[in-house]
Amino acid sequence: MDRIVLEKKYKEIIENLEQGILPFWIKNGIDKEYGGYIVNFDENGTPIGDHEKMLVTQTRMIWGFSALSKEYKNQEYLELAKQGVDFLIRYFWDQEYGGWYWKTNPEGEMLDGDKLIYGQTFVIYALCEYTLAGNDPRGLDYAKKTFDFIQVYAADTANGGYFENLNRDWSRMPFGAGAGDIKSLNIHMHMLEAYTTLYQCSGLEIHKRKLEEVIDLVLEKMVNLKLGCGYDQMGPDFERRPAISIPKTWTQDRESDSEKANPSDTTFYGHNVELVWLLNRANDVLGQPFHTYDEVTKSLTDHSLKYGFDDEYGGIYYSGPYAGEATGFEKEWWENCEVLIGYLDAYERLKDDKYLDAFVKCWEFCHQYMIHHEVGEWYQLLSREGKVLVGCIGNGWKGIYHTGRAVLECKQRLERILEVI
Repeated sequence: MDRIVLEKKYKEIIENLEQGILPFWIKNGIDKEYGGYIVNFDENGTPIGDHEKMLVTQTRMIWGFSALSKEYKNQEYLELAKQGVDFLIRYFWDQEYGGWYWKTNPEGEMLDGDKLIYGQTFVIYALCEYTLAGNDPRGLDYAKKTFDFIQVYAADTANGGYFENLNRDWSRMPFGAGAGDIKSLNIHMHMLEAYTTLYQCSGLEIHKRKLEEVIDLVLEKMVNLKLGCGYDQMGPDFERRPAISIPKTWTQDRESDSEKANPSDTTFYGHNVELVWLLNRANDVLGQPFHTYDEVTKSLTDHSLKYGFDDEYGGIYYSGPYAGEATGFEKEWWENCEVLIGYLDAYERLKDDKYLDAFVKCWEFCHQYMIHHEVGEWYQLLSREGKVLVGCIGNGWKGIYHTGRAVLECKQRLERILEVI
């Protein structure tokens, strides 16, 4: 790989982070009236909607400002995270049952008290990153409380893993359409993500042990290394099930112009590659040998390159079957964010230039088509050729997390790569 090419991409990434993403969210994302964050913006960055606050996005904004405060040693960013933590603890914490509400109104009044494990894990992830950034003891304290509630009410002690959709009182939601009996790769992958940062923050043996358990479960029950991808949904015994549309998930809420692929045999390329680099991050935090998960890295990343990567236009497709060509050719912001990190991560682990080439081509697509350069943030959804299909800059699921994290992680990796290339 030509060093000059990588240096150019590095400069473009820095520009998008420091002159685009960060200024946009600092200027527009802080709710100066009530606290917390405003995340709903149209394709021109204009605020829209009633500004309801969802747990997942409020915590992702906390995580973003915390991580960036660490990177830039910037107290202002940490204060922006702190005011989000203040709002979160004051209004999202359930004083009666424990855990965190799913949604409030702008003022902080509870609208939906359900205990979705997806949201609970993002609380852990965000509050631990916040603690690592600024040493506020509330962060780790509430992260540990959340972890304990998950072990008591969501852990499946008979079969392993965790039930995911729970009511406010931590009882399981109805089976079937309510998804009270579903276990998914998505939630367990983000639990891996959260427990990694929790153990990094606390150093406690119980947090280490539960992280290792989730890693083993994901690799043994939810990933097929021969195929090179992860399965979508499983039942309590981890038997594969035809995927259903689960309430209060991105897959159900997302806007799309295309017909959905057959859900019974679908994998998401961005998720698979995201899992790879999150697994490698967990490996490093656990202090295991650097190349522990090279086989997993190669298997899942190569599957994405074979079936999901667009060699003609660049970028990663939305979804496809476990084995065979893609069926969902749209290009969504978060998946393209995650493969940027994952391809650089794979190069650092495996030293194969094909991963650098894929990173460059994916970044060139994102830089040309997915980033709204006048606004600074990324569009939500594009066609294969780069036409904007869903232009919103932010929504209840889309904040600083995927984009800010992607360019931050790529910045750090490119700095290491450029030192030795």
